[in-house]
Amino acid sequence: MKILEFLKLNSKFLGVNFSAGVCCCCAALRPRYKRLVDNIFPEDPKDGLVKADMEKLTFYAVSAPEKLDRIGAYLAERLSRDVVRHRYGYVLIAMEALDQLLMACHSQSIKPFVESFLHMVAKLLESGEPKLQVLGTNSFVKFANIEEDTPSYHRRYDFFVSRFSAMCHSCDHDPETQTEIRIAGIRGIQGVVRKTVNDELRATIWEPQHMDKIVPSLLFNMQKIEDIDSRIGPPSSPTGGEKEENPALLAENCFRELLGRATYGNMNNAVRPVFADFFLFHPAQYSHHVIQEILGHLDVRKRDSPRVRAGIIQVLLEAVAIAAKGSIGPTVLEVFNTLLKHLRISVDFELGDRRSSAGSTTFSTNSKESDERIVQNAIIQTIGFFGSNLPDYQRSEIMMFIMGKVPVLGTTSQSLDTSHLGDLGTRRIQIMLLRSLLMVTSGYKATTITNALPPPFLDPLLSPSLMEDSELRQLVLEILHNLIDRHDNRAKLRGIRIIPDVSDLKIKRDKISRQDVSFMKKHGQQLYRHIYLGCKEEDNVQKNFELLFTSLALTTIELANEEVVIDLIRLAIALQDIAIINEDNLPMFNRCGVMALVAAYLNFLSQMIAVPAFCQHVSKVIETRSLEASYFLPETIFKDKCNLPKSLEKHEKDLFFLTNKIAESLGGSGYSVERLSVPYVPQVTGNFNFVSLEDIVFLKFRRWGRKFLSPLPLFLMKSLLSKEYLRRS
Repeated sequence: MKILEFLKLNSKFLGVNFSAGVCCCCAALRPRYKRLVDNIFPEDPKDGLVKADMEKLTFYAVSAPEKLDRIGAYLAERLSRDVVRHRYGYVLIAMEALDQLLMACHSQSIKPFVESFLHMVAKLLESGEPKLQVLGTNSFVKFANIEEDTPSYHRRYDFFVSRFSAMCHSCDHDPETQTEIRIAGIRGIQGVVRKTVNDELRATIWEPQHMDKIVPSLLFNMQKIEDIDSRIGPPSSPTGGEKEENPALLAENCFRELLGRATYGNMNNAVRPVFADFFLFHPAQYSHHVIQEILGHLDVRKRDSPRVRAGIIQVLLEAVAIAAKGSIGPTVLEVFNTLLKHLRISVDFELGDRRSSAGSTTFSTNSKESDERIVQNAIIQTIGFFGSNLPDYQRSEIMMFIMGKVPVLGTTSQSLDTSHLGDLGTRRIQIMLLRSLLMVTSGYKATTITNALPPPFLDPLLSPSLMEDSELRQLVLEILHNLIDRHDNRAKLRGIRIIPDVSDLKIKRDKISRQDVSFMKKHGQQLYRHIYLGCKEEDNVQKNFELLFTSLALTTIELANEEVVIDLIRLAIALQDIAIINEDNLPMFNRCGVMALVAAYLNFLSQMIAVPAFCQHVSKVIETRSLEASYFLPETIFKDKCNLPKSLEKHEKDLFFLTNKIAESLGGSGYSVERLSVPYVPQVTGNFNFVSLEDIVFLKFRRWGRKFLSPLPLFLMKSLLSKEYLRRS
């Protein structure tokens, strides 16, 4: 008792309050920071924050910054307890104290305190009380305006992005409360954006998972802005107070700020959700209006820098990616027509820069050419993506449309005008259009081969105009593979090789339909001729031979009955004769490459038709070659370093596939082998009426003519080349 009386008498000096009872004497033993925090809370929360004690707490926090994390943790503990007990008056006091501490302290030790602060803000945002949500938002906005001395590499704002975005969609039954919460959500998003773009880790806010929440939330609140703008008379500029009170104006202001802070690399992530929101909330039949506006903008900006045009095309790609599955109205052909027009313009700009700087290799010129290639690649990507996502009936029309734009001999005026671009420009247009066509045909599955390769499409595709260049021939073959391969076998045939056991590939195939048989009778010679002439080109590389092998294999799988099998064997023997006789003076690599192609294909064909005697003959020739002339096999000739023979005239017949042996082996299995004795000769079939024989001959020998006849007039050059062609035939 004497001790208690002593404490009461000296309570003024000890700082102990005995008004609450005897147990309060233990308060003198509590840490000082807790006592200072407790003193800022009055007995009646209506009295508000005790300012004198708040000044003491602030002075203590500034003097001992290492205690900030403990102060923050204790305040968070009290706030969580008060929120659960619905003591909202004390919650307001705690947040006011936190705000003052944040504004007063600017040391490195503030970071642990910030974690406690954000934890308390999250608690308020999670509560179902609108006033607490608004209170937490206001505190977060104040925090967002504070510039920290050093970046925080571990802090993320994923929760706040999600929570503020959800508040933007508030559907509270009270309109005033609903507006208040939505405004708080928009201001919170604005605070997140400001805080993150000023942080060293600002790139995280531009991630798609955040933009997919932020942008739709702002657009959702901007929908009513038209009602504001539709007032009678000219609209007046909104004041700062109106912007704060109106969700639509505040959302527009926030969205402008968001886009204004975006860099070139982040702009796509911010723009893409805009189109997603449009196509989500508007009927699909109206989506073509957006595409039309972008196309019109591209036409207006057709002479801008390549980077600007590439950006517009990228936006168009994003819009097309969202709208392609739905109806896009009458703009299907308009999209392709506009893009192809800008493709020609880009090539024209590229060649114009090259001509104007002939003989100069300055960095600026190379940079312009590179930028134009970016534009061209963006156009090709957009065409390909758009076309590949269209329904099959529309895709076939687009295939015909693009093929009609490819400049080939004898085509009508529908093709792109390349007369002023010269040979180089025409070749560039051809390559890019074929690349676009390759993307459009990817994944296209026609019920019959006639639907995939109608004559108006097949004839220009196999035109001699598209055989002058190695890359052109590769693209044509890859397009054919997309259309012929209806069972996805192409990946199993990738790479030219001797396949030991074809059954391991698990080839998928169906019985040849009557329509496919009819197609091969009408157009099979066109395919054979294209492969035959493709093997005779001097500029063939390994990829050309690989694609030729795949073409033969896919034709066997998808289109070969007994009659077609005989034709394919005749073609293979004719290719072997090209290499042996060498009337075209092919390099030794090409001759050996053709021999390897024939070996790989006949090995595949013999196993597909499963005639034992035929398989035995093919295997014997391949085995002999592996011992005596391995350069006739693909595994050897297509190595980086391969010793080529000086000639092929002295080779024994055991190294070649013999027609009489093949006829004997197939005849015993019921095949009609009479036609095997007739050598294959390429025939001109199909609708080649628009191309004269003189033009075909001219294309065939143009490279030869340029070398030897370039000084001669054009008509005389064509005449001499025609005579040379007839002589070689």
